[in-house]
Amino acid sequence: MDLDAKQSSRKSGWHGIGRDGRINDLAHWLNEDAYELESLLESGGLTATHAEQLVENVVGRYALPFSVAPNFRINGRDCMIPMVIEEASVVAAAANAARIIRLGGGFSATSSGSEMIGQIQLLTDDPEVLALQLLENKEEWLELANEADPGLVAAGGGARDLSVRQLVDDTDGSVFLVAHLIVDVRDAMGANAVNSMAERLAELWKERLQATPVLRILSNLADRRTVTVEADVPLSALEADGFSAAQIRDRIVSATRMAWLDPYRAATHNKGIMNGVDAVLLATGNDWRAVEAGAHAYAARDGSYRSLSNWYVGDDGSLRGSLTLPMAVGIVGGATKVHPTARLALKILEAASAEELAFCVASAGLANNFAALRALATEGIQRGHMTLHGRSRKLVK
Repeated sequence: MDLDAKQSSRKSGWHGIGRDGRINDLAHWLNEDAYELESLLESGGLTATHAEQLVENVVGRYALPFSVAPNFRINGRDCMIPMVIEEASVVAAAANAARIIRLGGGFSATSSGSEMIGQIQLLTDDPEVLALQLLENKEEWLELANEADPGLVAAGGGARDLSVRQLVDDTDGSVFLVAHLIVDVRDAMGANAVNSMAERLAELWKERLQATPVLRILSNLADRRTVTVEADVPLSALEADGFSAAQIRDRIVSATRMAWLDPYRAATHNKGIMNGVDAVLLATGNDWRAVEAGAHAYAARDGSYRSLSNWYVGDDGSLRGSLTLPMAVGIVGGATKVHPTARLALKILEAASAEELAFCVASAGLANNFAALRALATEGIQRGHMTLHGRSRKLVK
């Protein structure tokens, strides 16, 4: 890439330069021809042929706005975040939040790895004996599981571990086993690889052991594949008309505590996070339903449904925030390769790995969370939202 084309993602007044101006600036960012980029974005990228390749019974295509939120800085790298969403104010909120968070150095992100869980439910008359048979021969089972996806193994991934749980049915007291196959899926979302390995093992166990396999499928509670993103907002960046910076900070912290304690508030709090998360997942052709399911299950992991993010007062008086999410995303396979606009989204992000994509997704989630809490702590959520929403209402009159 031409280094002169790679400038800061900080775009002052980007919303006001018009669509043509934004496309030209984005083309400069990507070192692409503006006319070709406009043609792709105008068509939505998805042809009827592409649509037929993705799903069944296709009769047409359904378009949603493809937007870009500037101003993001993640782990010291400037990023433009593609977002596909129909809800007004989400993109503007993300961009404005990223601008403010940038003043504190931007977002910092880490991940726990790229391991997914495949579950195999086993019925047996003697669960303790079966569990012992599974664990005593674990290395053999892992080798056999890897035969189901040699491509993943060649890429450095594959089956890593096997564990066993006993579950008791509280309706009749019956016991069944659930084997957890741990698979490193690398840069894939991983569903197909994990499911193929789980099905292979299930068939082998049916033949060799006294067991009846029932379910064999991945878990969308990807708690071995989490991403954590943090932000530090200087107190001076929080000032607003009619409110002191300290007031806004403390109100955001108080609102977060409410979301931790009250599931009614937590549901709306987390929905605001998923506004940003889902928009990036849609843009990049990832399975947003899987991430949604994992996020909400993770929010209830201690038995109560709670906020996914936490905002608190830093040692220097700043506002600090963190967000941890299960993040099963990929940059290979599925719609990420079939859908041309999904490929464009990944190019805009410059995500060279699933981990880097996960960092961008979670940062968008924390940005939208901060924006919503800041609005709620000051003027309320409706003023800015309804101003932008009003433009779409004019279209239906």
